[in-house]
Amino acid sequence: MTTTLTTAEKINAWFEPLVELLSAVLFWDPLVALGYDIGARVPLVVLWLIAGGAWFTVRMGFVNIRGFRHAVGLVSGRYDKPGDRGEVSSFQALATALSATVGLGNIAGVAIAMSIGGPGATLWMILAGFFGMSLKFTECTLGLKYRVIDESGEVSGGPMYYLRDALAKKNLKNTGKILSFVFAVMMVVASWGGGNMFQSNQAFSQLVYVFPGFEQMGFVFGLVMAFLVGIVIIGGIKSIARVTSKIVPFMAILYVGTAMVIIFMNIHNIGEVFSLIINGAFSAPALKGGIIGVLIIGFQRGAFSNEAGLGSASIAHSAARTEEPVSEGLVALLEPFIDTIIICTMTAMVIIFTGLYKNPEGLEGAPLTSAAFATVFSWFPYLLALAILLFAFSTMISWSYYGLKGFDFLFGKLSLRMFGSKRVAALFFQLLFLFFIVVGSSSNLGSVIDFSDMMILSLAFPNVAGLIILAPEVKQDLKSYFSRRKSGEIRPYK
Repeated sequence: MTTTLTTAEKINAWFEPLVELLSAVLFWDPLVALGYDIGARVPLVVLWLIAGGAWFTVRMGFVNIRGFRHAVGLVSGRYDKPGDRGEVSSFQALATALSATVGLGNIAGVAIAMSIGGPGATLWMILAGFFGMSLKFTECTLGLKYRVIDESGEVSGGPMYYLRDALAKKNLKNTGKILSFVFAVMMVVASWGGGNMFQSNQAFSQLVYVFPGFEQMGFVFGLVMAFLVGIVIIGGIKSIARVTSKIVPFMAILYVGTAMVIIFMNIHNIGEVFSLIINGAFSAPALKGGIIGVLIIGFQRGAFSNEAGLGSASIAHSAARTEEPVSEGLVALLEPFIDTIIICTMTAMVIIFTGLYKNPEGLEGAPLTSAAFATVFSWFPYLLALAILLFAFSTMISWSYYGLKGFDFLFGKLSLRMFGSKRVAALFFQLLFLFFIVVGSSSNLGSVIDFSDMMILSLAFPNVAGLIILAPEVKQDLKSYFSRRKSGEIRPYK
């Protein structure tokens, strides 16, 4: 008897072996290689981000604290100088970058951290956000400083450009070329993995959790999402910025407001919740790998959520209308604060308050968060389903822009020579991007999470390596900026 495979099963048949191969390469555990087995995976990429975040926080003089208040003034538009070049405002750049980070990592990713690492993972996610603010500042400052503006006014920037051009200035031309090429390739693939597959997968999972009758319609759901995303991304960064600047505030208020209702209803248990978080973070012998395991899963999910150190947000911030690289870096440091310290923490607290961190039903990802919301009001999952769809949609349209810039860096000139326009290469990438939305909604969660983690977090290798070399330059620019602000040269215009 011949068994007919469904579309989802056919996709998984070739997708899962690819994930296993890449996982062995990218999530190599140095402790196991040296003969130390602590009972938890300690991926090199996560250690790289932890060390990088801590180092940049100290190296930049705790800019995440002393630059915070000024960053709020910058994003409000008070310091916008008339006539500065760029395609979008600082607020729109922040909204675009936030729409890429404030997504299902905050909902599904936190749920995964809770189910594996328990409440203690919350503290390490918050610390990942704190360190991430300094990393985000550094990469977005460089992104704007080394951006390229063509004759039509279109802006291109990000790690591909500062790794290539800034390192060339330091007589490291070949190193810069290699790092920029590797980053661009990884950015393209990451946009297919974490940028859309994880989003469409979890959006569909939540839809099925609320409406079980849709269980066999992952392929159709993917087609609908691909169509909606395609309508927006064809218009480029200005179209994306217009949409995200409207969606991000709305979805943040919707989700945070809902979480706050649950938190305030259980505020009498706040002491117990903090006790679970602190004790779980520092005394977790019963959890996988003990304290180290909780620390690693917390940092891994925090880094996946806020993307600090990955360089992705610097692509969006490069398009901001300003001639001051440091000011845009300061705007960018607000992202990990909003994304991880506020929104991820609220998600974690809802799950802890409701006791669902124990995960008695064995739920995975977004459905676990949804179940936590449902314990308060039965209709909350419907509201959460709307939030998740908005999160997924906004993340996908922003990551399409990131991936396109990486693709343009690799093939834009070739397309220009062959077809007289970069538009052909752009259209080819966008069609592939839309295809992977369908793949994500038709694949199982385990494969998608592993592939997303690998592709997103692997961006940190070339990016942080370049940032370490360029740190003295950013430090000097920061010192000059604060000096000019103190003297009154940098002043409000509104």
